Amino acid sequence: MELVLYRSYDEEGVNGTLFCNGKFICNTIELPWKENRVGASCIPEGTYDLHLRRSKRYGEHLHVTKVFGRKMILFHPANIALKELRGCIAPVSKLTGVGRGILSRRAMDVLMITVKSLKRANEELKLTIKQGNYELNRKI
Repeated sequence: MELVLYRSYDEEGVNGTLFCNGKFICNTIELPWKENRVGASCIPEGTYDLHLRRSKRYGEHLHVTKVFGRKMILFHPANIALKELRGCIAPVSKLTGVGRGILSRRAMDVLMITVKSLKRANEELKLTIKQGNYELNRKI
């Protein structure tokens, strides 16, 4: 199973559109590209492993692994990238500006329901990140 994230870059942040098996799931926000600096940058484009994870802070969420030079890159709720993210990816229901969105918890729920309903037992989860302004800011 593969999630594909199409990104649009700006100095203030990164907005994206996330798809699963070609179907729109949600929009995303991230920190701006700053040469993959820990805590200050989005991660590089590429293909990564994804794992289901649970924590007290975020509940059920996704962990992006095998990111060169980075650890603990998560999909978790946030509405303002510069204030709430340290390199992670936040699903949002609607983009409201560069690196800003609303109803992130709702979008996170949609993402998790989608992944859990489509993932087969023992199937690998992958995330591919690409540049592209692919139908940015669709509503869920």
